[in-house]
Amino acid sequence: MTTDQIARIRRFQRAVTTEIGLLDTSFLGRGRPLGPARVLNAIGGSRVEVSEIRAYLGLDSGLMSRLLRGLEAEGLIEVEPGADDSRRRRVRLTAAGAQEYAAYEALADAQAREMLGKHAAPDKLLAAMDMVASALGKERIALDAVDPRHPLAQACMNAYYTELAARLEQGFDVARSSDPDVQDMRHPRGAFVIATSDGLPLGCAGLKGTDKGYAEVKRLWVSPAARGLGLARRLMRELEDRARDIGVTVLRLDSNSALHEAVALYRATGWVEIARFNDDPYPDLFFEKRLITG
Repeated sequence: MTTDQIARIRRFQRAVTTEIGLLDTSFLGRGRPLGPARVLNAIGGSRVEVSEIRAYLGLDSGLMSRLLRGLEAEGLIEVEPGADDSRRRRVRLTAAGAQEYAAYEALADAQAREMLGKHAAPDKLLAAMDMVASALGKERIALDAVDPRHPLAQACMNAYYTELAARLEQGFDVARSSDPDVQDMRHPRGAFVIATSDGLPLGCAGLKGTDKGYAEVKRLWVSPAARGLGLARRLMRELEDRARDIGVTVLRLDSNSALHEAVALYRATGWVEIARFNDDPYPDLFFEKRLITG
């Protein structure tokens, strides 16, 4: 790393620290620093177990205890033992805590709007923020199987269709493609996996069950903000694991030669090019992979 690169990173860190008020003794003017405000935000965001909040915020047990005691002394939270295990403490907002959480949310939203208002191209600024957040939070990107009709799954697929329409020479109309039935991408026949970061969708991939002796990988997509982080490989490995779990040993997929990154990924991860196996008008490349089991 060059001296210039280091200087630019440190400039970015100073800018974020100053803009967000990380060092303020009264974060967003509410009378307490960032630490307890973040804990309050996590609780208001439906995280109720102390261990879950600690993991989400990356806090050690000593600091977590001090922050909870402070919020409890203010009458903003109540901490109680778990119903099934007294060691798994749970926490909830009091009425006063709920009001304070709402006040923080309103102020944070206003701060975000003000931040975007400083740039003539807010969409570009947001895209840059998304890329930074995805890169810094790489280890916290979660993969979960959901119903293909879940709003986040639909958001990913719509983004995928939009990208295909822009990148394919003939455009893309999902009504003309071999769009898989959602029933074929549900357990135990298949699966649909989404990647999320703090609840925001970053990617998806579907496993479509068939009655032809193989399953198909469909709708592999990664947000531009998360590309270069190995997320596509993670999604593909997840589908392979899920395929093995339901007894599938042969996978197939189709693609288009305009999707250079995807095609390179398939070839680098053991997929073998085969003859056309469907009549979908969009793909011009077809692949198969036999899974190692046992």
